[in-house]
Amino acid sequence: MKTYSLDELTDKYIGKKGTKKRDAFENELRLDLIGEAIKQARKERHLTQEELGELVGVKKAQISKIENSTTDARFTTILKVFEALGAKVHFNVELNNRKNAY
Repeated sequence: MKTYSLDELTDKYIGKKGTKKRDAFENELRLDLIGEAIKQARKERHLTQEELGELVGVKKAQISKIENSTTDARFTTILKVFEALGAKVHFNVELNNRKNAY
């Protein structure tokens, strides 16, 4: 029986790296991770979604949508959520090697 790596399966069923479908898939995956991190931090601090929303200045429904990755929340809102949770945020930006013509 042949085994496949996660990358091989993702290439086959989602698309190769650099394709629109693969980029969308990976972007959605990262949003899921952010939502899960927010949810976990909120629960560790014994806050309800409503309480966190009050700290950030948004409604409970917005916190729920962020945690469940069902909205394209504004970057500033996500940063406010992490700030209200007392979380340190680190971003890693990786530039590809494409040369842009100007």
